[in-house]
Amino acid sequence: MEVMKRETERGWRARRGRRVLIASAAGAVVLGGVLVLLSRGGDAPPPAPGPAALARGAVTTGVPAALPDLAVLIGDRERHLRAQPLDGVSWAVLGTAYVEQGRRTADVANWPKAEKALRTSLQVGAQRNPQALEGLAALAVARRDFPAAKKWGESAVKAGPKRWTAHAVLIDAYTGLGDHEGVRRALDEVMELRPGAPAVGARAAAVYRDLGWREDAAARISDAAAAAGAPAERAAYLEQAGRLAFERGDREEALRFFREALRVDPDQRAAQAGQGRALAALGRTTDALSAYQAALVKQPSPEYALELGELYESLGLGQAARVQYDLLRERVRAAGAAGADEELVLGRFEADHDDPGAAVRRLRDEWGRQPGTAVADALGWALHRAGEDEEALEFATIATEGDQGGGVRSALYAFHRGMIEKELERYGPARRRLGEALTINPYFSPLRAPEAKRALAELGEPSVEDPPG
Repeated sequence: MEVMKRETERGWRARRGRRVLIASAAGAVVLGGVLVLLSRGGDAPPPAPGPAALARGAVTTGVPAALPDLAVLIGDRERHLRAQPLDGVSWAVLGTAYVEQGRRTADVANWPKAEKALRTSLQVGAQRNPQALEGLAALAVARRDFPAAKKWGESAVKAGPKRWTAHAVLIDAYTGLGDHEGVRRALDEVMELRPGAPAVGARAAAVYRDLGWREDAAARISDAAAAAGAPAERAAYLEQAGRLAFERGDREEALRFFREALRVDPDQRAAQAGQGRALAALGRTTDALSAYQAALVKQPSPEYALELGELYESLGLGQAARVQYDLLRERVRAAGAAGADEELVLGRFEADHDDPGAAVRRLRDEWGRQPGTAVADALGWALHRAGEDEEALEFATIATEGDQGGGVRSALYAFHRGMIEKELERYGPARRRLGEALTINPYFSPLRAPEAKRALAELGEPSVEDPPG
């Protein structure tokens, strides 16, 4: 199995090398054409496209769009459709714009509007409407409904097999379902159809990160950020680069990426929450609290509320933490009413801060429906917190080693597995796993990183009696 994995990785790396050469040659041809046109002089350049055109170009080509441009595009298409209600293409554009706006703002009120627009596009437009099908797949991803994302994404591929964006949305669907082979196939298709595009580089970086190829992931996202066109696109890739830097424990570099993302696009709230994460790791807690609070005002994500609550808890501010946990519950309820699935973040919260038994029941259901790596980790931890450590270790092993070629290097996942192994008196493996967590990122959580250090100190030095594993 290990030999096959190495051969597969070598094949992927060889193909990536060939694509880089092809993309470089293509870039030289394009540059030559531009120089020829410039040397001719003549007509003045056309006027720059307006906000609606910019946003439309972004949402129809799989590129992050600026929030102000999205608002203009949505208003423009709404007005157009009041006069031309049978324009199926415009319904698809409107629905996709609602999805992107909802994703950027965490406003779940966008989901029903997006679904209505996209289904209307299917009803009034052509029977094989890949853009509307892609939009429905992207909506399902935003709602964390990965079985539906797979269904719509595969339908989009059948309707438009040469549209790279149709294959790209399947990467997200297959990731959420824990189908690592499906992810690889979809990425191969994307890279064949659109080699060298910054958006494809960002997709590749996310996949490489999940495979544990951290250097490849960092290189890909750095190239994507450098080559990105619009500020919103560049900011999105800088935020992704910041997350990768933080995951490997580089607090200063992560902070630089997050700050640059916010400078380029002040509406990049994921980068603002990332700033909070990095500042907390640097011990600048007042600045960290301010960054998280600012992010939550504009993008009240349950994930950010959980992070901020745990930061307050690590500072001994229990009442402030409870305020954030109440916000988390409120946002999860609102998401459910809008057809979204936030069971994963709710289960993670319940396991550590509320009712581990309820977390186990919730996450078992989630695993049965969409068995992604993140769900395996969360379920394993919930089982541990509920006292079911033997079963917990099975899921923690899936999260840390994968069952189909996964292998994300996560300090949190390693910590969870190490604590489970410690409880099972498997002291040698526990010591190695906790040490791995702190090696990957000594600052991975304001609550759990200190706990990992205490547990490792309790385990002491290795003993000849420690069981192998």
